[in-house]
Amino acid sequence: MIFLELDEFKKDLKSLLKKYRSLTEDLAVIKQILTLFPNERPPFSFEINDLKLNAGIIKVKKIACKSLKGRGVNSGLRLVYAYFPEEFKIVFVELYHKNSQENENRERIKANFFSI
Repeated sequence: MIFLELDEFKKDLKSLLKKYRSLTEDLAVIKQILTLFPNERPPFSFEINDLKLNAGIIKVKKIACKSLKGRGVNSGLRLVYAYFPEEFKIVFVELYHKNSQENENRERIKANFFSI
């Protein structure tokens, strides 16, 4: 599996790393899981269907974060990524905490991926 990151994602990660120091390790675990199971897996993740894009946009709601001990997968972190099965590629789009942002940034998603 090929993993890429948008520049905006890198900025998200950099700002969240200040608060959640284990995020780099946590993302490594997420990459291992996504290599085996890249598609949506309710209740952990689901596809955002109403965007009409050429990529499968998936939002992961249940992310375990070591910096948030005792919370398990209920850490509140959200990861949005685009999955291209024919290219065996995942592009990380957005990473945020649910308290700082209510939903994914749909404008960011639409700006980076072409419409069908």
